[in-house]
Amino acid sequence: MGSTSAVRELQRELETKANDLSKLQKDIAKNHQIRKKYTIQLGENELVLKELDLLKDDANVYKLIGPVLVKQDLAEANANVRKRIDYISAELKRLDSALQDLEEKQNSKRDAILKLQQRIQSQQAGKAKV
Repeated sequence: MGSTSAVRELQRELETKANDLSKLQKDIAKNHQIRKKYTIQLGENELVLKELDLLKDDANVYKLIGPVLVKQDLAEANANVRKRIDYISAELKRLDSALQDLEEKQNSKRDAILKLQQRIQSQQAGKAKV
């Protein structure tokens, strides 16, 4: 009777760890989605910066604010785009670091689940011999 309750306890622990693993996998997928969005934004901003670099100093630059185009100084537009690129790059680095941490946790959970499954199998095999 003792081994049956031990197997049940191990199965509960296995279920808990599997739920944790599932949550980690969802977090990783969410991280990938956010990272993809930032990568697209980074590309767009780099393209804008290249376009701004092609302009002469006296060129007219307009910024879309809501439904209105507002005239903006070229140097100010350049500075804003560079700040945005810096911010997006920092966010991407942060997301990469978080992703690495999540993947390490995921691997750890997988290892723990495998060990638990082996323990359950050995308990059940021991019970079957009795």
